[in-house]
Amino acid sequence: MKKIVLLLCLLAGVVSAHAQFEKGTWLVNPSATGLGLSYDTQTDKATFGLDVNGGAFVADNLALLIRGGLAWNENGGDADVYSLGVGTRYYFHKVGVFVGANVNVDRWDWGRYDDTKFSFGLEAGYAFFLSKTVTLEPAAYWNVNGDWSKFGLKLGFGLYF
Repeated sequence: MKKIVLLLCLLAGVVSAHAQFEKGTWLVNPSATGLGLSYDTQTDKATFGLDVNGGAFVADNLALLIRGGLAWNENGGDADVYSLGVGTRYYFHKVGVFVGANVNVDRWDWGRYDDTKFSFGLEAGYAFFLSKTVTLEPAAYWNVNGDWSKFGLKLGFGLYF
């Protein structure tokens, strides 16, 4: 009997999660990137950053997003990066596993010198539903441009409307 109740609860969770990935649903996703675990191949240092994604599902399981981000490097004297971009995210099999891609314009600031570069990013993660509209979203990401690549982990919250 316990196994049947558990199976019904899991099935209800999968069905309610899928409703959040339907066309017309809006998504807001603030997240902390790096968490001391990212690594930048150009500066050879760890970073901490904040990202915010927002957008809408244009088809079931497919969201188009606008992205903004800030990243601070350790020791304060290294480059800080400000990003603005667009992206997409696809959710698999109604359970919250997702992959995403984005294109960004990054503004690098070294204090007296700054530079603007385009970058490309990939991410993969899982949307764990805490309630019907709030998720905890751990993900791994990778960003690259002509001069550097960066990979790391991020932890965010998703709000589905």
